[in-house]
Amino acid sequence: MNLALTVLEITAPVFILAAVGFAWVKAGFEYRVEFVTRLAMTLSVPCLIFTALMKTQIDPQALTTLSVAAAAAYGLLSIVAWALVKLTRLDVRTFLAPIIFGNTGNLGLPLAMFAFGEVGLGYAVVVFAVMAIWSFTFGVWLVAGGGSLTKVVKEPLVGATLLGGLFLWQGWHTPVFLTNALQLIGQMAIPIMLITLGVAVARMTPGHVGRALWISALKLVLCFGLTWGVGVWFELDKTAFAVLVLQLSTPVAVTSYLLAEKYGADAESVAGLVVVSTLMSVAAIPLMLAVLL
Repeated sequence: MNLALTVLEITAPVFILAAVGFAWVKAGFEYRVEFVTRLAMTLSVPCLIFTALMKTQIDPQALTTLSVAAAAAYGLLSIVAWALVKLTRLDVRTFLAPIIFGNTGNLGLPLAMFAFGEVGLGYAVVVFAVMAIWSFTFGVWLVAGGGSLTKVVKEPLVGATLLGGLFLWQGWHTPVFLTNALQLIGQMAIPIMLITLGVAVARMTPGHVGRALWISALKLVLCFGLTWGVGVWFELDKTAFAVLVLQLSTPVAVTSYLLAEKYGADAESVAGLVVVSTLMSVAAIPLMLAVLL
C-alpha cells in the first residue's frame, strides 16, 4: 500500500498537469505551442539545468559516469533500433527517431524530480543533455538527411549544461540574488512542459493505431531492457540507475512529430506513436517506478 501511494504521489502531478493542457485545448482556449516551447527551451529549461547542476550535491565523478553511460545507452539503442526497423521493414526516416528519442524533457525531468528529488533532477538533466546533443546531430540527420554541429553548440540548453558542469567542477556559485532569479525562471519549466505535452496530445490525430500499439510496446521493452543492462554494466548507484532507465523509457517525444512534419516524413504515423505511447505510459510509468524505487 505504501509503495502504491508513493507511486501515485509521483505520477499524479505529472498527469494532472498534462490533463490541464489537454482540457484547455478541448475547451477551445488558445495555446501557442511554438511560443511556449521556445520560451521553455531557450530560457526556463536552460536556467533549470544550470541551477540544478550548480547546486547539486552529487559527486562530479558520478555525473561523468552517468554521462558516459547515457551516451553508451543511446548508442546501443540506436544500433539495435536500426536493426529492428530494417527487420520489420518500417521506414527508417519515419520510425527510427521516435523509437530512440523519448520524452526526456517534458516528462522525464518532472518524473525524476518528483521521484528522486533534487538529486534525481541533477542526474536527469545530464541524461537530457546527452539526448539533446544526439537528437540535434544524429536525429536531425536521420529525418532530414543532414545534422548540424553548429546548431548543437548554439543551443541554450547545451551551453547551460556545460556552464553548470563547470560551476559544479570548480565549486563556484552565482550571487544569491542572481541564483534566486535563475531558480525562479527555471521553476517555470516543469509545469510549462507538462501542460504543453497535454496540449500537443490533444491536437494530434493518431494514425495507424494498430501499428502504433506494437511499436510503442516494442520501444518500451527495448529501452527499458537495454538501459537496465547498461546501468548494471556501469555499476551506477541506485538513483542514477533509476533515472537513466526511467529517462530512456519515456514515451515518444513530441519533437519527433515536429521533425517529421518539418522534413517530410510520415508525420501522421509519428503522431500516432506520440499519442499511443503517451497513453501507454499512464500504466507503464507506475509499473517502472514500482520496480525502480
